[in-house]
Amino acid sequence: MSAAVCVLKTRCFLRQLLPGLPATMHRSYSLDVSAPLLRTQGYVDGRWISAASVFPVLDPATGQEIARVSDCGPAEAKQAVDAAYKAFHSWKQYTAKERSVLLRKWFELLTLHKDELAQLITFECGKPMRESLGEISYSASFLEWFSEEARRVYGDIVPSPAKDRKLLLLKQPVGVASIITPWNFPSAMITRKVGAALAAGCTVVVKPAEDTPLSALALAELAEQAGIPAGVVNVVPCSRESTPSVGQVLCTDPLVAKISFTGSTATGKVLLKMAADTVKKVSMELGGHAPFIVFDSADLDKAVGGAMASKFRNSGQTCVCSNRFLVQSAVYDRFVEKLGRAMDAELRLGHGSEPDTTQGPLINTRAAEKVLHQISDAVSRGAKVVKGGKRLDGSFMEPTLLADVTADMLCTKEETFGPLVPVIRFNTEEEALAIANATSVGLAGYFYSQDVSQIWRVAEALEVGMVSINEGLLSTPEATFGGVKESGMGREGSKYGVDEYLEVKYVCFGGLKP
Repeated sequence: MSAAVCVLKTRCFLRQLLPGLPATMHRSYSLDVSAPLLRTQGYVDGRWISAASVFPVLDPATGQEIARVSDCGPAEAKQAVDAAYKAFHSWKQYTAKERSVLLRKWFELLTLHKDELAQLITFECGKPMRESLGEISYSASFLEWFSEEARRVYGDIVPSPAKDRKLLLLKQPVGVASIITPWNFPSAMITRKVGAALAAGCTVVVKPAEDTPLSALALAELAEQAGIPAGVVNVVPCSRESTPSVGQVLCTDPLVAKISFTGSTATGKVLLKMAADTVKKVSMELGGHAPFIVFDSADLDKAVGGAMASKFRNSGQTCVCSNRFLVQSAVYDRFVEKLGRAMDAELRLGHGSEPDTTQGPLINTRAAEKVLHQISDAVSRGAKVVKGGKRLDGSFMEPTLLADVTADMLCTKEETFGPLVPVIRFNTEEEALAIANATSVGLAGYFYSQDVSQIWRVAEALEVGMVSINEGLLSTPEATFGGVKESGMGREGSKYGVDEYLEVKYVCFGGLKP
């Protein structure tokens, strides 16, 4: 494909109700990405392949089509699995250093093309460019991290109880891994999984979310440029309608040894059932419902800053977003007031390509309708709308602050995935923990306190896989990422992330002369 620049125009009518924009704004937005990175076909066995049909990719800010992508089906998925299985037998023979070098090259290419990759995220996902650039940095950091971890996959020599034998524990790659990723981090969710898999010596078939396939295909292009061999990384984009049949192949084919999935708890349970028949190794990062607790001793300004960072990143569409805000009675009114002022001062809605935008659209109208339903339910049960509360054009929602929220309201029972801040009043530490833990999921939890003894008690008592103390952003490649309860199983990132793609083989070497 030529190096010409592909310019895709989308028309946007961001009309009334969008704060900070004129009432009848008519704007044109351009996605300017060099042709090699704007891929629209599947990527299987080192080749770009077309499918019998295509599906549209829409800019969620405008509803306009920005590309048409090959709608891969079960045949293409099977072809990808076969290619990955064939490539596995040679890829696993690469030395750890050789795999490390290739992952490092891939990391360097992501960094080199960060601006174009960020544009893809903004136009297919809706994120503000500043956040999209942050995601590319985050995405690249996993390739850098796992390029280093590839050389640190150590086994063990175990002291033997007998003098005539040696006991060894070897770590070996499991094989082909199916990687199924969500739309809210269309680049980072892939590299966090694929980086670990390739470092371990596995090969992968990636099925990106139907809303955001362009980022995944751009990553495949850069993997090829980095010199990663054909068949090691495969990408099969597909529409919402084709997803069940493609998922069936990726989760049941006997050649697939491992499934890594990020998405809803409901979908995760379906995939687990599929994987059971062939007893595949599975890791899942599922739904969250994170509590954000503010105790009397908290530094309120820092707590407000943490709440803004945790809640409004990607317009509230992250699995570790704070969903339930619990504030102790003595500081409740001051916290709500300060948070409301911060929302007025810092949040600006608009298209993600606008430099002053901090809040883009939700991914689609269904997402906006869900947030509006939670707001309506809360108000009907006595909650007070302090800020926002309205549905805007398309899938835009006003960032919303609710006071006088109680634990019987829908927004405290189910994950929101939108810019809604419901604030619950509590009196004691025990009460806060009871509310925070009264859920079937447990991904992340946040709290603010300056009482050292309380910090230890609460950190240990929260039933979540990740705890953030006096900090609103917790993700980093050096640390584990994962949850407890119905938030999933397994861990991503850190030195433990590679273990998800390894088996431990015990070798007993006997018959030795003492």
